[in-house]
Amino acid sequence: MPEDFKVTPWEVTGDIDYDLLQEKFGTTPIDDALKERLSRYGELHPMIRRGVFYSHRDMVPLLDMYDKGERFVLYTGRGPSGNTHLGHLMPWIFNKWVQDTFGVDMLFQMTDDEKFLFKDLTLGDTSSMAYENALDFIALGFDPAKTRIILNTKNIDKLYPMALRISKKVTFSTAKAVFGFDNSTNIGSIFYTTLQSVPAFIPSEEAGKQVPVLIPCGIDQDPHFRVTRDVAPGLGYPKPSLMYCKMFPALNGGDKMSSSDENATIYTTDTPKAVKKKVGRAFTGGCVSVEEQREKGGNPEVCAVFKYNYYLFEHDDEALNEMATKCRNGEILCGECKMCLTEKINVFLEGHQDRREKAKDVVAGMTYDGFEW
Repeated sequence: MPEDFKVTPWEVTGDIDYDLLQEKFGTTPIDDALKERLSRYGELHPMIRRGVFYSHRDMVPLLDMYDKGERFVLYTGRGPSGNTHLGHLMPWIFNKWVQDTFGVDMLFQMTDDEKFLFKDLTLGDTSSMAYENALDFIALGFDPAKTRIILNTKNIDKLYPMALRISKKVTFSTAKAVFGFDNSTNIGSIFYTTLQSVPAFIPSEEAGKQVPVLIPCGIDQDPHFRVTRDVAPGLGYPKPSLMYCKMFPALNGGDKMSSSDENATIYTTDTPKAVKKKVGRAFTGGCVSVEEQREKGGNPEVCAVFKYNYYLFEHDDEALNEMATKCRNGEILCGECKMCLTEKINVFLEGHQDRREKAKDVVAGMTYDGFEW
C-alpha cells in the first residue's frame, strides 16, 4: 500500500484511495446489480446510492438465505475513547435502516477493554465513555425489543469462553501480519482482537444452529473481520457477511473526522454556537474572492461542506446535484453553503440531544444479560 495513506482499525491517515483499499483487502464492490436487489426490500438508503457504503463480503448469500426465511442478526459497535461525533453516527444510522428494512435483531459491542489497551485511558474512563456513547446510539431509534448492547468488561463471562476458542485458532504470525503488531505491542492488545470476533458467533451459539450475521462498519475494521471469517468454519460457525463504508470526512478537508481535532469535529453534544464556529472554519472548494468565485465557480468535490451534505445531511439527490451545479457555476458562495449546513446540523442535533436525554430511561433495558452501568 502506498506510503501516503494508512488504514488500520486504530489509525486512519492520509488521502485514502478507496478503490486501492478495496483491492488490498480483497472486498467486493457494491455494484448496480446488488443495489437493485437491495432496493426490492425497501427504499434504497442514500449511503448505498451514493457509494458511501461501497464494498462488501458475501452479501448475496446472506440475501439468498433471508429470502428463504433465514433471518440474519446485525452486529456493529464502538470503541469508547471519547465523545460521539458525526463520523460515529454515520454507520449507526445505516444500521438503523437495515434493522428497520429487514426487521432483524442487533448486537452492539462496546469495546471498553480495547480502548484501555490501545489508548492512555483508565478502565473508568472507557466505561464512562461507553455509557455516553450508548446514549447516542439509542437516540437514533433502534428497536429496544430487538437491540442488545454488549460492554466487554461487563459481559466478559459470556465473551471469554468463545474468545478463548477463537484465540486458539489464530497464530501470532497471523496477528502480526494482519494488525501490524510488533515486539513493543502489549499482550493484552494481541488477545483483545479475538473479543471483537465473538459477537459474530453469539447468535449461532445461543440458537444452537448456524445463524447468519451482517456487520455494516467502516472499511478500517476489515482486518478484524478477515480473521473472524478465517476462523469461523473451524469453530462450526458461519462466516459473517459485511458491508463497508468510507470514512466520514473532517471539516478541515481530511478524509476522516477525528476526535483528536476538536475544531474539525462535530460532536453530538455541541451547542449551536459551537457548530456555527466549526462550520464557519470548514475547508471549502471556493476561490479567494467573491468576484473570482462568481467568475470561475467552486469545486464541490473537495469541499467539506458539500461532503457533509453528500454523506449525511441532504437525502434528496436532485437537491444535492443542484447544489453542486450552483457551486461550479458560481451561483452560490461558500458562506451561503456554510449557513445552510449549520442550520441542518443544528436542527439534527437539537432533536438528537432531546432523544439522547430520554435514552437514559431505556439504556439499562437494552444491555446484554442485564448488566448494570
